[in-house]
Amino acid sequence: MNLKPSENTKLYGMDKYFHELAHLYNEDKMPNKILLSGKKGIGKSTLAYHLINFILSKNEEKKYDLKRMIIDNDNRSFKLLKNNTNPNFYLIDLIDEKKIIDIAQIREMITYINKSCFNELPRFILIDNIENLNINSTNALLKIVEEPNKNVFFILINNNEKKLLPTLKSRCLTFKINY
Repeated sequence: MNLKPSENTKLYGMDKYFHELAHLYNEDKMPNKILLSGKKGIGKSTLAYHLINFILSKNEEKKYDLKRMIIDNDNRSFKLLKNNTNPNFYLIDLIDEKKIIDIAQIREMITYINKSCFNELPRFILIDNIENLNINSTNALLKIVEEPNKNVFFILINNNEKKLLPTLKSRCLTFKINY
C-alpha cells in the first residue's frame, strides 16, 4: 500500500529529526524557515506532515501520540490535512502536467498568508519539490520568506540540492536527511 505523505499515520526512521524539531517548537525556538533536504521518497514530506500535525493537534482530544509517533485516524487535524482543508495549512507542489512551480502558485500563497486567520494557531506553508521553482517563483518566495508574517512557518522539501538557489538555502535551517 503506497500512501501519500498526508495519509501516513506512522512515522518511520525519522525519530531523530522529528524529536529535534518538536523540541525546538516546544522551547519556542523553532525557526520559521526549515529546509528538509535528501533523496526523493525517504519520508521528508511524511516528517513534515507529522510535525505539522503534532503542533496543530496539541489542544485536540485525539492529539499526536509523541511516544509512538502515531497519528490517530480520528485526529481532527489529520482529517483536515489529509483533505487539504485545514485553514492553518497551505500546500504548494507540482501541478499535474507541469514541470515547474510557477509564480502564480507563489502569489496565491502570498495572498493566503496576508489574510487574517480565525484562530491563534500557527500557520504552515509546505512547499514540496522546491527544486522545481523557476527563477521568478524563487524571487517571489525569497521576498516573503525574508520577512514572513508572525506565526507563519515555511517547510521546504528539496529532493535535489544542486538545483536549489543558494540564497534560498541560506535563509533556512537545513536538515540533511540521509537514509
